[in-house]
Amino acid sequence: MTAQIDPFHAIALSRRAQELKAQGRSIIAMHFGQPSTGAPPAAIAAAHHMLDTDPMGYSENEALKARICQHTRETHGVTLTPEQIILTAGASPALVLALATLFAPGARIALARPGYVAYRNTLKALHMIPQEIPCGPQVRYQLTAAALAALDPAPQGVIIASPANPTGTIIPADELKAIAEVCQARGIAVISDEIYHGLHFEHPAASIAAHMPEALIINSFSKYWSMVGWRLGWLAVPEALIEPARARMGNLFLTPPSLSQAAALVAMDCTSDLEAHRATYARNRALLLEALPSLGLTEIAPPDGAFYLYANVAHLTSDSQALAHQILEDTGVALAPGRDFDPENGHKYLRFSFAVSTTEVEDAIARLRVWLAQHAAGKPSMSG
Repeated sequence: MTAQIDPFHAIALSRRAQELKAQGRSIIAMHFGQPSTGAPPAAIAAAHHMLDTDPMGYSENEALKARICQHTRETHGVTLTPEQIILTAGASPALVLALATLFAPGARIALARPGYVAYRNTLKALHMIPQEIPCGPQVRYQLTAAALAALDPAPQGVIIASPANPTGTIIPADELKAIAEVCQARGIAVISDEIYHGLHFEHPAASIAAHMPEALIINSFSKYWSMVGWRLGWLAVPEALIEPARARMGNLFLTPPSLSQAAALVAMDCTSDLEAHRATYARNRALLLEALPSLGLTEIAPPDGAFYLYANVAHLTSDSQALAHQILEDTGVALAPGRDFDPENGHKYLRFSFAVSTTEVEDAIARLRVWLAQHAAGKPSMSG
């Protein structure tokens, strides 16, 4: 019997946003977690050169794997070998690969709620059992060592994410170490989603690899390196799991695109371009943090990293999905409903992605200010 999984509700909203845009409406896309910028120019130039000179094929770029190891060593002080790096067509296949390598159907895997919608649904699709742990503002919307220690019986595994989607919160380094110790003591396998590493606003996120070399680590070129459409990521595996992970990769996915791999190798050294993007996100974050409380949105998850604000809108609605659609229709501002990230309490939340231009953020704030004032007064809404 096939597994029953929920749809990704933000996709339906995105389709409507595209329809409105095709009609000539001005749409500000703050619903999807993707940079509005493209790959660095030097990476695009490298791709053009490869298209002109290389027929390409099923291959892993060994230089890129070595460069990822260098990046891990320089960023986290952790030494990996290129054999431990499995290149994938984005983080989503890396998640499937990690789960299929570690667990059998029926395994219970702990994860934070709220959390990225695909964790829950991928587990269900693989006939595994998501064990969601409610994580509210008192724990900064993140899993803790104490929460994992209290689970009885212990789950077979846990998925952690820092910075997290939808909240942008980062697990402090000492808490991450405590989580690793609990998991090692209780035999809980760890998958760490680190795709937002590099996108931080005060302190960089620590890697679980510094405390738990047996953990599997997911990363992607989609976020910090601004290469969403290139579909390239990687999975770092411990040496003991290289062979089983590669067997699954070869049979399920073959290899990611050669073109993307060549571009990514160049992108890893485009630091000035990438840090300029991060500076834009920092400005956008500051604008929203200043403006949203004046709009009545006062309960916001601490946005330590990534490019998200997760805001409580319970004073406006008991159905944030309907609210998101109404805001889109009336203002042209597309926001993600919390239902995707939290099936229990997500009806009270909206997620703002600020990975757009600063001008768009300023425009969105202005539109929302007018709309919310009209909403409070019970007046007809504006059109974007």
